[in-house]
Amino acid sequence: MRIAVGGIHTECSTYSPVLMQPEDFFVLRGNDLTTSGYFSFLPRTGVKLCPLLHARAVPGGPLAQATYESFKAEFIDRLKATLPVDGVYLAMHGAMNVEGMDDAEGDWIAAVRDVVGPDLPIAASYDLHGNVSQKIVDQLDIFAGYRTAPHIDVRETMVRAYSMLVDCLTSGERPGVAWVPVPVLLPGEKTSTEDPPAAGLYEALPGYDNADGILDANLMVGYVWADEPRATACAVVTGTDKMAAAQAAEAIAKSYWEARADFRFGPVAGSLAEMMALVESSQTQPVILADSGDNPTGGGVGDRADVLGELLRRGFEGALLAGITDAPSVQKCFKAEIGATLRLVIGGALDPSSRPVEVTARLLTLDDQPGSLQDERQAVLEIGGNTVVLAARRRPYHNIADFTRLGLDPHSARLVVVKSGYLSPELAPIATPNLMALTDGVVNQDIERLPNRRRQGPSYPFDKGFAFTPTARFSARWKD
Repeated sequence: MRIAVGGIHTECSTYSPVLMQPEDFFVLRGNDLTTSGYFSFLPRTGVKLCPLLHARAVPGGPLAQATYESFKAEFIDRLKATLPVDGVYLAMHGAMNVEGMDDAEGDWIAAVRDVVGPDLPIAASYDLHGNVSQKIVDQLDIFAGYRTAPHIDVRETMVRAYSMLVDCLTSGERPGVAWVPVPVLLPGEKTSTEDPPAAGLYEALPGYDNADGILDANLMVGYVWADEPRATACAVVTGTDKMAAAQAAEAIAKSYWEARADFRFGPVAGSLAEMMALVESSQTQPVILADSGDNPTGGGVGDRADVLGELLRRGFEGALLAGITDAPSVQKCFKAEIGATLRLVIGGALDPSSRPVEVTARLLTLDDQPGSLQDERQAVLEIGGNTVVLAARRRPYHNIADFTRLGLDPHSARLVVVKSGYLSPELAPIATPNLMALTDGVVNQDIERLPNRRRQGPSYPFDKGFAFTPTARFSARWKD
């Protein structure tokens, strides 16, 4: 069996003013996908993988149209050159937005369908924060979504989608997709699968998988910071029995709807001032404070200096802040000597609405280790008794290695500040405690006040007091 593999994977806040360009993506082409890259772990027995292209980026703003069209054209050209194939597996995210386009994944997958024709099976894996549409469902035979947030089952989900495709080709039995849009749109920070009620809802999904006629059951939270018509939660079920798939999708949708008012932030959350008051009174360390409104892994710009400004106003010392995206300041640091004192204006390098902070800083470290390209450089500064990491490129600091690479130890800090929502699996265990500041930014948590011009309504929590009856919809490809 010849299976073509590839895709495009990112998450885009439509509230961000920073358009994604080609240089924002990590791109694998050809054999790099299957030797040491994104698809290297997929089972190969009886299968020849035909690698195309996979483009992946840290979440951010919408893709510039030219960026998207260039990637899509290359992908389609590679697919055409690879034909004939027996099936296609796409590793997607689901919350990509392209300037001037409402349903980028629908456009991408439809372009693949146009090439391979109506009879070839296509499978896709999605992030549970992806937004689904009828156009997407109509192109697919197989769908699988992550079941954990934080996402620790990415590989498992990819194998689920891919294995269903292999089974389909081996048995000749063609599955179909049923789905139910749910008029609820909540932030990922309130729907972590480590906290109730999401924990229980996701723990129930494997039970649906075991029912006759059901192959894979999914609950999609959706992506709230995309002001587009397809933004919504939904249940998506892959099955071989249309009625069973419909019943499962409706039951999953009903369970999410009924729990809609029960979702809460997992960590202690509040304004920046409230969280800093708790930090100052804490007798334990490290306290980890999430700067949630500027979280790059949720689509944040990453250049806000609000927390740094608050630390300096309070005269707080002993914090490790990682990091702030500020390429101009990093460039100035690289022109200085280690130990030099610099006057810098930090923050607001990308988003004009960000408020910069003027500081006097002492240069501690420059990250110019092998492998550090100019746009990946980092500088470590001492500012007012605190350690601050600046990055030339938008990026998160969610793994211990992000700190140790710079000679920093988050375990020994009084306070660690990261641009995050819920904490990553590596940082969460060391937090004593974990606090989340409801800060400003393009992924801020005050979602009911987000400009809401293009989403379909009614939708909770933007609207309340309306009724909902789960009703299954089907892929146009479903064969009874």
